[in-house]
Amino acid sequence: MKAFVRLFPLGHFVISVLFVLCALALLGFAVAEIYAGLSPWTDAARASRLDSVLNGIALLTIAVAALELGQTIFEEEVQRDAHMSAPTRVRRFLSRFLVVLVVSLSIETLVAVFHYSREDPTMLPYVACVGFVAAALLAAWGVFVRLNTAAETLEPEAMAQAKREDRKVEGARKTRGE
Repeated sequence: MKAFVRLFPLGHFVISVLFVLCALALLGFAVAEIYAGLSPWTDAARASRLDSVLNGIALLTIAVAALELGQTIFEEEVQRDAHMSAPTRVRRFLSRFLVVLVVSLSIETLVAVFHYSREDPTMLPYVACVGFVAAALLAAWGVFVRLNTAAETLEPEAMAQAKREDRKVEGARKTRGE
């Protein structure tokens, strides 16, 4: 059973690498879209150019989300070998994930507003729903953090350990030159 449990960090590492590879692929697609929008050698209409740039921004947003998620999984599950059973760990992991999610949804909403305000204004209520979901997630996350501050006082040793691990991860970043 212990050997089986030791496979989980390897699985998390593979998942983290796959997220990074997907982010790099999306980055390549974004570069191609932005190049198509900015290239002076194409005879594309202005609206088509703008759509290409907006698509590039959308792809970059998803790439950032994938990259951040890969980094979060790597740092929390591989470097720290953290177990999500502790409330401090759950709060930290959820916070990192929700920051990426809320920012990504907000940017996607902005891109969609620019796109659909010109192309199909009847889609704007759906875009507004995505923006509302981003706002609701942000509010729910704030409530979650507020209601869980008591957990820090209940488990000060877990918080102290998490801070020690943060310094360890930061030290590893500095030695790599990040």
